[in-house]
Amino acid sequence: MSVAYRFLLAALLLFAWCAIRGLPLRFSAREHAWLALFGLGSFGVGYVLVYYAEEHVVSGLVAVGYSASPLLGMLGMRLFFGTPMTGRITVASLLGIAGIVIVFYPELARLQGSKETAKGALFTAISVVIAACGSMVAYRNQRAAVPLWQGMAWGMFYGAMSALAVGLASGKPPTFLMTPAYVFSLAYLAILGSIIAFASYLTLLKRIGAALAGYIGVMVPILALLLSAAFEGFRFHALTWVGIAISVAGNVLILRTERA
Repeated sequence: MSVAYRFLLAALLLFAWCAIRGLPLRFSAREHAWLALFGLGSFGVGYVLVYYAEEHVVSGLVAVGYSASPLLGMLGMRLFFGTPMTGRITVASLLGIAGIVIVFYPELARLQGSKETAKGALFTAISVVIAACGSMVAYRNQRAAVPLWQGMAWGMFYGAMSALAVGLASGKPPTFLMTPAYVFSLAYLAILGSIIAFASYLTLLKRIGAALAGYIGVMVPILALLLSAAFEGFRFHALTWVGIAISVAGNVLILRTERA
């Protein structure tokens, strides 16, 4: 339900912004279908599945799953848009995955083969694939000249509705916590974590494509560790530094300008 509240608030703010600026919000039924797919993949069901996954497994396994985003992006760009697959992107993607595995190895080593682990891994895998499909649809919408702000507004609205549907289908009432901590965190996620973050990501997606932009899935867990060290007392160990170095090397490689 919180995912639904988050993206519904973000959508309403974006609709208001578009109205203030006089940006048209009307799209054809066909474009609305694509916007709904974009919202479901990028803002709705995929997010809910991440929360389900982390009920069963440590966050490190989820981070490893999302570190495969560059590879999935490359395959998706090849399959749907005919973009050539390059050895440079493949090697950089594998470095990213290896780096994240090394960083979270202490967490992963504590995993035991069980139904809980299998459930978490399944939820993670489905979430990653859905998110990758959302990026493909976003790239398609950009090529079809769907404007950024209007596309985000409708996408987040449809994503919120899909998360709301999952919440209602689970049989739990749509409760809302009227506490300062919950309200402020929701506002933070709606404005900074949704509107600003996804506007930045979609701009990056348009400029460099899904394969390269997908490396965000590698760098976000590393940034999270830095924040954890600053605010939660996380202590870096040797494997952490080795994994970060490998992941950053992959990032440098994947963004390196090709020379003629």
